[in-house]
Amino acid sequence: MKLNANDFRVHSGKKVKLSKWPTRVEPFCPSEVEYDDLLTKYVAKLSSLQQLHCASHRYALLLIFQGMDGAGKDGAIRHVMSGVNPEGCEVFSFKQPSAEELDHDFLWRATCRLPERGRIGIFNRSYYEDVLVVRVHPALLRTQGLPKEFCDEKTVWEGRYRSIADLEGHLHRNGTRIVKIFLHLSQEEQRKRFLARIDEPDKNWKFSLADIHERKYWKDYVKAYEACLHATSTHHAPWYIVPADDKENARLIVSRILLDALEDLKMAWPKTTPKRRAELQSIRKHLAA
Repeated sequence: MKLNANDFRVHSGKKVKLSKWPTRVEPFCPSEVEYDDLLTKYVAKLSSLQQLHCASHRYALLLIFQGMDGAGKDGAIRHVMSGVNPEGCEVFSFKQPSAEELDHDFLWRATCRLPERGRIGIFNRSYYEDVLVVRVHPALLRTQGLPKEFCDEKTVWEGRYRSIADLEGHLHRNGTRIVKIFLHLSQEEQRKRFLARIDEPDKNWKFSLADIHERKYWKDYVKAYEACLHATSTHHAPWYIVPADDKENARLIVSRILLDALEDLKMAWPKTTPKRRAELQSIRKHLAA
């Protein structure tokens, strides 16, 4: 099966029904050895492109991961980015907002962590939590210190979608390439992964009673994700719905998406000026002597 990242892209304006998107596809590699070889090849190419990205210093790349608990966000980030120079890449995980963060607008804590030109920023969860978790649990709106007129559930979500689209459009116009990945996990696969976290001692630390509590709201989260993906997948900041039941396949797809994003930037190594070249030749003669 050929891996084409565009097969998983949500096109702008397209309605999303997650039940019609697969959580598992046929393996791209028929064996573990071939999977390891392909992922190693992708990681090496990412490392090379990341060096060029840093040297060209024209764009920033923001990679956003969202998904249900247990979808494999941490593992995908760890495996896919394993060959990237840590100096050119930074990962931020967004948990429950702090008191300081709640004193600002919902985008503030993420905008403080945006990548600079020449760098890759990775958000493990993001400002999208404020149209996902908060939409599933609207009582959280009352903890955000908003004026009452901005807490109307009939209008607040559309307003937040517009704020997100405006932010991402602004970033795009200023050289930040945004790629958003939703790791699409089935409820049954989540159940199996939760059981593994309980049964395997070295995974116990991953398990939280809060995960089980949120599982009760599965259908509500599905609806929230469908609305979010439809409203915020744009030409310049697309969403990709990545089947996540097979972790190895998911990592290959994420790698391919990231490779395509970097290759589309049409980067080039900085050219040396005649003055700089003469200076380097002078230094070379000195070192040779």
